[in-house]
Amino acid sequence: MGKRAIIIGAGPAGLTAALEFLRKTDVQPIVLEASQEIGGISRTIRYKGNRMDIGGHRFFSKSDRVMQWWMELMPPATAGEDVAISYQGQRRTVAVPDDIHEEPPLRGLGPLTHGPEQAEPDEEVEHTIVVEAPAEPESSDLVMLIRPRKSRIYYLRKFFDYPIKLTGNTIKNLGPVRMVKIGASYVLSRISPIKEEKSLEDFLINRFGRELYLTFFKSYTEKVWGTPCDKISAEWGAQRIKGLSLTTALKHFLRKTFSRSAPKVEGAQSDVAQKGTDTSLIERFLYPKFGPGQLWEHVAEKVIAMGGEIHMGMKVEGIEVSGNVVTAVEAVTESGERVRFNGDYFLSTMPMRDLVRAMRSDVPENVREVAEGLEYRDFITVGILANRLDVTEPQGGLIRDTWIYIQEPDVLLGRLQIFNNWSPYMVSDPSKVWIGLEYFCYETDALWQMPDEELKQFAARELEKIGILRTAEVLDAHVVRVPKTYPAYFGSYNRFDELRSWTDKFENLFLVGRNGMHKYNNQDHSMLTAMAVVDGIAAGYVDKSALWSINTEQEYHEEKSQKN
Repeated sequence: MGKRAIIIGAGPAGLTAALEFLRKTDVQPIVLEASQEIGGISRTIRYKGNRMDIGGHRFFSKSDRVMQWWMELMPPATAGEDVAISYQGQRRTVAVPDDIHEEPPLRGLGPLTHGPEQAEPDEEVEHTIVVEAPAEPESSDLVMLIRPRKSRIYYLRKFFDYPIKLTGNTIKNLGPVRMVKIGASYVLSRISPIKEEKSLEDFLINRFGRELYLTFFKSYTEKVWGTPCDKISAEWGAQRIKGLSLTTALKHFLRKTFSRSAPKVEGAQSDVAQKGTDTSLIERFLYPKFGPGQLWEHVAEKVIAMGGEIHMGMKVEGIEVSGNVVTAVEAVTESGERVRFNGDYFLSTMPMRDLVRAMRSDVPENVREVAEGLEYRDFITVGILANRLDVTEPQGGLIRDTWIYIQEPDVLLGRLQIFNNWSPYMVSDPSKVWIGLEYFCYETDALWQMPDEELKQFAARELEKIGILRTAEVLDAHVVRVPKTYPAYFGSYNRFDELRSWTDKFENLFLVGRNGMHKYNNQDHSMLTAMAVVDGIAAGYVDKSALWSINTEQEYHEEKSQKN
């Protein structure tokens, strides 16, 4: 009998691991998913012909390997041409060939090495990713669309650019007095920065100045986390907005402005992955035609077709160990039946708190304390179908934003998605507006426990209160609750190393993904953790320290230190 890998969770990390096992090893993956949904928080919700994306998933990555992996499964919609998406000096051609025999796929080969071995940040670099385009595509729907990113901040009942730009609109909206305060506080932060960044508040003040932090960051961030910024670890900022500051935002604006006026270089191709760009400055991205869940449902189909197993409605409640080796897991079905799965390797994407509770071994008291003290922020999306919004583009028509950060302190609403702009195929009737209102809360909050019908009315009233939509225009609504969406960097997180050291001692247990590692990763980082585990197993050794080092803004396998 061949070896088996038991994978807990059918989100991006779990499904990536399953497909990689089948492609690269003779290990059979067995995926256990507690819910009836494929894709974790990257799933697509269907409601009366409309589709919802939970949280919004832009498909771009600084990892060539992830970009190749995605586009190989769902190539860009246009075959036989080069797909060009421009951003700054680093450039890449995404070639979608007509004949796959002439252009073989680069599955799993990692980063490409075309161009200079090392390049300065502003030096033009051109890479080519070759995307497999089958002569007979599985489906014309299995494609990635190229979508423009437009995000704005809504504050003082007005729209501001995101990131904040020094434009006439910004100055007009804020007023001269507030602008002077912002400028003075930013200069002060550069002259006399906080020497030791102990909190997220310190992190943001050092990069934007106190006045801009108070104007545009504090209220929204505390909506998201339900905790004062001075109580949140600075590590959150290092993971999520590393490298972004007022200076980099201004440089981005100036480069963009001058690049528009510069003469175009004939034949120049562009950078679909936009690797030289801070995450918050990405302007164009790939997006599955029917939302992120379409890709993960396709991956699940491939896993099953290649001999893997995916069991839905299987909640893991017991993890059996012998010494420092995991031997089996016990899962409970929705009908209450208990099923035991033996395995050789075990990959967990379940929340670490639940993992420790499920361990059938002597858990040290300090480890249990840390696990129980980990906190998570929960998430609600209220989908609203409406005739029209009260806010429009200057020339009329639906605003082009993909999402809007609601900075207004007099509503609980944190962010607003416009699904029409993510993909026109997300809404069944293109004459209607299909939007998602995002709320951040705890499962114990009154908002989470509010009945669906009451919550729909509450959400619509909040939009009317801030002038975005009139409740009379609402046609329908749908509520989706997602527990443990955001692993938090407070609670017992300051003792996280105690928990990590204990879980790492189990030789054949590998923690991957966002909740699996209690790490606020994007889906591409979750995928890379899974790839790293499978690569290690195939090679005979998994370096767990390297696994934990995969971080939000790392260059992964392409850091200059590794090129030397």
